[in-house]
Amino acid sequence: MDTNTEVIHAARTGLAGWEALVERYSRLVWSVPRSFRLNHADAADVYQCTWLCLAEHLTRIREPEALAVWLVRTATRQSITVLRLRGRELPTHRWEPEPTSPTPEDVVLDTDRARRLWTALTTLNERCQRLLRIAAHSPEVSYAQVADALGMKVGSVGPTRRRCLLALRRELEAAR
Repeated sequence: MDTNTEVIHAARTGLAGWEALVERYSRLVWSVPRSFRLNHADAADVYQCTWLCLAEHLTRIREPEALAVWLVRTATRQSITVLRLRGRELPTHRWEPEPTSPTPEDVVLDTDRARRLWTALTTLNERCQRLLRIAAHSPEVSYAQVADALGMKVGSVGPTRRRCLLALRRELEAAR
């Protein structure tokens, strides 16, 4: 199943197609609530609600090739609803234990690196934050899909991404 049309048709007729949809777009859907800085539980709720909305509307999808945009918009609306209802939570760090036992020095260095990166990212404007999160979590998404999801022109995605990365690098260097 290569095209969204084929995957959506398969999802309408069986579980294998649905699993292919989730596998194809899981990271993209997950990146949206995280771009709103929702905590893990709220982001998981948005993720589940987005897939539930797709299941409810699967037979009404008119443009299968624009599914990524539909998912981003749905997850964005869900995220905004959660923010309105629950408020915004800013995580202080993004450290998760690794399967192997790191040394205490590794833990300190990794935690500090993550904290500095997170702090620098939060100084960027909201557009840059969302663009960089989508690029980091869903590199397979095309510029056209990113542009449509963020309300940008396709030709401005690359230059904007480059400017955002440069701004992030400047923030990180200034924090040293």
